[in-house]
Amino acid sequence: MAKGKNKTHEGRSTRSGGSNGHHSRKNHRHMEMKHDGGDKQSFPVKLGMWDFDHCDPKRCSGKKLERLGLIKSLRVGQKFQGIVVSPNGKGVVCPNDREIVEEHGASVVECSWARLDEVPFNKIGGKHERLLPYLVAANQVNYGRPWRLNCVEALAACFAIVGRMDLATELLSHFSWGLGFLELNKDLLEIYQQCTDAESVKKAEEEWLAQIDQEVQERKQQAQSEDIWMMGNTNRYGSGLPPSDSEEYESEEEEEEEEEGRVNKSQNIKYDNLGNVIEESEDDAKPVRYDNLGNIIESSEEDEDEEDEEDEEEEEEYDALGNVIKKVNGIRI
Repeated sequence: MAKGKNKTHEGRSTRSGGSNGHHSRKNHRHMEMKHDGGDKQSFPVKLGMWDFDHCDPKRCSGKKLERLGLIKSLRVGQKFQGIVVSPNGKGVVCPNDREIVEEHGASVVECSWARLDEVPFNKIGGKHERLLPYLVAANQVNYGRPWRLNCVEALAACFAIVGRMDLATELLSHFSWGLGFLELNKDLLEIYQQCTDAESVKKAEEEWLAQIDQEVQERKQQAQSEDIWMMGNTNRYGSGLPPSDSEEYESEEEEEEEEEGRVNKSQNIKYDNLGNVIEESEDDAKPVRYDNLGNIIESSEEDEDEEDEEDEEEEEEYDALGNVIKKVNGIRI
């Protein structure tokens, strides 16, 4: 048994490095510093945060902003003079709050949505506590879920609604998914920016939610009343798309065939002397005869026999003495 083997094994087992040989927390900080330049940065307006340590530090957007030096951590009992984005707010953020944001900044309550009852809202906040109107989250934890915005999304939404898209873009640019929040809520943010006070923002929010409910009900009714397999290609019909080249070509061919049928039918139609249409059957092989008044003369079997005899008489020839010239196979005898 070699000396020092167990000692070397114990020494290696006490290391807490990751699979690449580096400490996971140090490596995380190194990658973060590499992405953001390494130095602490400043933001054009004041940013504050009451952090109650409810979130995972690695996923907490507020803690990342704090590490970057962009936001200041506030104590319980400390008030904030700017806009406070909080679930305890009475009114919603509106464009009229722009002056307050530019002069005193904005702050958020960094806590879990599932643990709101643990937050002492009576000991935090300020004069301008606000709610956020309807928006959809784009963060990696609650992507696509309405209202579930994290810390940086809440601050960015506040800046965007008051018309400071530059501040919202700058703040979200520190996150790989950040700018997707503005893209996901582009139409709705533009509607909020056109409002003035909190009441108009709230009205726009209610109209948007009513439109969503109406679309949901229409889809349900359509699914119940129509069989999707009988509707054909739903991507084309009713979508407003122009017809393809093959469809136009087929329609032109059908129109040409219909026109040819009309011409042929008109050519086969016959009229009597009074302009009446003569209906012909498939069995009509002989020409129709008319009297002096234009009426059709219906021929009987005797008339047909007489016509045959007349045809035979017309075919007979006579010599100079008036005798019938007999023919065999067209040859005179």
